[in-house]
Amino acid sequence: MNDKGQDHPEKEPLSREEEARLWILCGEGDEEARERLILSYRPLVFWIARKYRVAPQRYQDLIQEGMLALIKAVDRFEPDRNIRFVTYGFYRIKGQMTNFLQRVEAKAPSPVDDAEVQVPDPFDADSLDWKICLADGIEALTGREGDIVRALVLEGLKARDYAESAGMDVSNVYRIQRRALAKLKAWLELGDATDRP
Repeated sequence: MNDKGQDHPEKEPLSREEEARLWILCGEGDEEARERLILSYRPLVFWIARKYRVAPQRYQDLIQEGMLALIKAVDRFEPDRNIRFVTYGFYRIKGQMTNFLQRVEAKAPSPVDDAEVQVPDPFDADSLDWKICLADGIEALTGREGDIVRALVLEGLKARDYAESAGMDVSNVYRIQRRALAKLKAWLELGDATDRP
């Protein structure tokens, strides 16, 4: 993961005049000008990548995503819009890196250390009180609402499975669940038990 050479290229940074000239040539299809622009802004990719906390094995993939974003940014940049490329490139590179990490983490969630997992005490007074209030709240719902909340929330059944077993449309299950959960939320947030519906 050593990228020190990437942060300090041998050549001096481009002057504003030289960069402006390269953008004109790049706009005319000059591949050499395009390559010089990409190489001159390559350190930006490494600088942005270091802002993310990623596992060492993901770092190179993150750099690759950043380089692809840099190339796309150079190809799509319009110098006549009067913004600096570093600003435009920064947001394009950062956005693609963020999207990449979200895609990767959605496929493989990060593991949780056993020390971080807290097992709730089943005899905790607050927990027991909450369960009693929840049970009372479910009893106050209509029969169908109570059945759906028990099945989806307490038992962890999927809405599609419940809908099939009950002969209902999935959208109706979700609609009833939303309405029932709103009622339960109102029930549980009330401070005085005598005011409950």
